[in-house]
Amino acid sequence: MTDNDRTTPPRPSLRRLAGALLEIVQSRIELIGIELTEEKERLMGVAFLGLAAMLFGVLALVSLTALVIVIFWDTYRLQAMTGIFIVYLLLAAWCAARARNILRDAPMPFEATLAEFEKDRDALRPD
Repeated sequence: MTDNDRTTPPRPSLRRLAGALLEIVQSRIELIGIELTEEKERLMGVAFLGLAAMLFGVLALVSLTALVIVIFWDTYRLQAMTGIFIVYLLLAAWCAARARNILRDAPMPFEATLAEFEKDRDALRPD
C-alpha cells in the first residue's frame, strides 16, 4: 500500500453514516408530526364534548335552581337559595381539584418521540 491509500478517507462509509443519521432524524421528525396531529385531534374532540357538557349542564342547573326556588318560594326561599349556592360551590371546588389532578398526572407530551431519541442516543454511544 502507498501513503496515498492510507490517508484517503473512506468516503462511501461516511456518506452512508450521514445518510443513516439523516434518515433517523427524518423519521423522528415524522414521529413528532404524527404525535402532534393525534394530540390536536384528541384535544379538539375533548374540547367540543367538554363545551357541550358545560352548556347542557348550565341549562339543567338553571332549570333546577328555578324549580327549587319556585317550590320553596312561600316558605324557605332564602334557605333554598343558600343550599343551592353551597351545592354549586362544592361542585365547583370538586371540579377544580379534579382538573388540577388530571393536568398534574397527564403523560409527558411527545413521550414516544423522546423515548426514540433516547434509544438513538444509547445506540450511538461508544460502549
